[in-house]
Amino acid sequence: MILAAHRLQPPGDTPDEGHTTPSPYGEFPDPREDLPYKVEVCDASGETIELLVAATVSPAFGYAAYYAASREYPGRTIVLRHKGAVISRWAGQEH
Repeated sequence: MILAAHRLQPPGDTPDEGHTTPSPYGEFPDPREDLPYKVEVCDASGETIELLVAATVSPAFGYAAYYAASREYPGRTIVLRHKGAVISRWAGQEH
């Protein structure tokens, strides 16, 4: 899941570079942080990342994707990371 911010304006309207009204949702993340929450599916050994399921700026979306991946791939190891640090790991259950 990739999220992006867009500013909508009428055609022909000049961009408002001096816009200073704060967002009610807080600041946008630092672009250097890119998409810090990642959900990964590991191979059968559980050691190698085989599939990147989601990358997002939102911890809520990251966890939702992690939960969905644990249901979609029940026998696989699923990892939720924030900037490389493991937040949660689903060890997988064989059905």
